[in-house]
Amino acid sequence: MQRAAQRDDRAQRHQRAMRLRRVLVCAAAVPAVLITAACSSDSGDSKPSSGGSGGQSAGSSSARPSVSASPTVRAAAYGKLPDACAVLSKKTLGDLVPKSGKSGKKGSSDEPSSRASCSWNSLDNNGVKGSQFRWLNVSLLRFDSDVTRGSGDEQAHTYYARQVKDAQAVDGAKDIKAIPLSGTGAEATAVRYDLKKKEGLFKQQTVVARVENVVVTVDYNGAGLAGEKTPDADDLTKAAEKAVKEAVASVSSANGAGGTATSPASPSKSASSSGAPSKSPSKSASAEASASASAAKDS
Repeated sequence: MQRAAQRDDRAQRHQRAMRLRRVLVCAAAVPAVLITAACSSDSGDSKPSSGGSGGQSAGSSSARPSVSASPTVRAAAYGKLPDACAVLSKKTLGDLVPKSGKSGKKGSSDEPSSRASCSWNSLDNNGVKGSQFRWLNVSLLRFDSDVTRGSGDEQAHTYYARQVKDAQAVDGAKDIKAIPLSGTGAEATAVRYDLKKKEGLFKQQTVVARVENVVVTVDYNGAGLAGEKTPDADDLTKAAEKAVKEAVASVSSANGAGGTATSPASPSKSASSSGAPSKSPSKSASAEASASASAAKDS
């Protein structure tokens, strides 16, 4: 009886021990299940959804460097030049160079699309009273827009400023005056000075004007030879200003009312591509006038 009770007691203790062991095993299994569930949850979240994939794709594509556009400059306003010998009216030529003949002399280095020039000589011989000499030169220079050199307007402005500066730096020039002009192109300046030569005292007028991408230079000088009186500088300046206004108007007219734009991407044989504009007419004006005056005197 006692042994049976002891067996029952041992059996009960064994059962209790087994139940406790199962509880402990289950308790130990719960964290593992939670950890497994958590890992499974993390793993599921790490999978990109369709929205997430689109976001990542957009982000990666935006991170790529964009292809930069080719550099451009504003197209040149004027694509051609008028005939330099036809930019002045017959009346203007009759006033400035009355004894010049019917046509002027074209420049030897003319390139119709980019540079052109024309000159006239006039000798009004008054016999024993002497002679009135006049020399007129019109020069046109056009610049194309270029991505390396800049727009045609910018290049023309630089050349314009250099022309004005050169006109004031002629050897032997006296009483130099530079006068800004309004109402003639985008910018214009008249430079006048006296130049003493063996033939007489020459009154030189150089008027430089820029209209968009074209620079117009008018050189006009006069002298009284063999005892004839020296011409009035104010009169010569007014005449030169009139000539440069006509030349500027001729440039606009040759290209139509709004001008003919040229593409900055297409290179052309223009003053901008040559890199070396023709010699300033203002520097050669005195020499040519002197030579012409000498020839006239000898005749």
